[in-house]
Amino acid sequence: MVNKTDFIASLAKGLGVIEAFRAERPRLSIAEVAEATGLDRATARRCLLTLHELGYADYDGKFFTLTPRILRLGMGALAAMPLAQLVQPWLDQLSEQIGQSTSVSILDGTEIVYLARAAQRRVMSIGLMPGSRLPAHCTSMGRVLLAALPEPEARAIIEQSDLTPRTAYSLTAPDEIMARIRQTRADGHAVIDQEVELGLRSLAVPLWNAHGRVVAALNTGVAAVQSSAGELAPLYLPALLRVQEGLRRVLR
Repeated sequence: MVNKTDFIASLAKGLGVIEAFRAERPRLSIAEVAEATGLDRATARRCLLTLHELGYADYDGKFFTLTPRILRLGMGALAAMPLAQLVQPWLDQLSEQIGQSTSVSILDGTEIVYLARAAQRRVMSIGLMPGSRLPAHCTSMGRVLLAALPEPEARAIIEQSDLTPRTAYSLTAPDEIMARIRQTRADGHAVIDQEVELGLRSLAVPLWNAHGRVVAALNTGVAAVQSSAGELAPLYLPALLRVQEGLRRVLR
């Protein structure tokens, strides 16, 4: 626990304002930031104007949007992570081999965070890149990572998650989601059929380190017009498993 005299409240508030911007809400007003962060409007306004003055946010008189400069705060750390550095060449090769985009992510609370990605074609309406976040409960990599946790821990995360359906295919009942997680644990892989976004199917496997611990997840995503959900594993699982086995020998 940090000593109160060492805690910089203004820094914490500023970071909270930055985290209020998400892929689904890239443009925010002062009032919206205040509501999302729990800050009063005056504090939210000062934080936003400071970000604007430093070049981290654009302001059109009503709405703020983050600028590419904000990536300096996180991309350096992500790029320096040994895991991201190790997996990127494997992703590049795998993506070229199967002709589909591939990604590696880790679990952070109720979300997955993309560490590395090799894009062949865009199959989602939002652009994914290192640092992007998606809900864990309805993504193939999220279910693989949740399946690696003890059952009570996985359920606690599901119960803390926003289960608002993203599509008509999204599962919203915790018991049903937990059943899929148990199936993922038994199968050793997860298939998601248009639960995150219509037109997107994905297949994921866990990535183990040399000590047998799941440290990340690997997936490929394909357009629903290309392959049925039942075809994903026969088509792509062997290639993913080869990468899984290769990385298991080098990840620590």
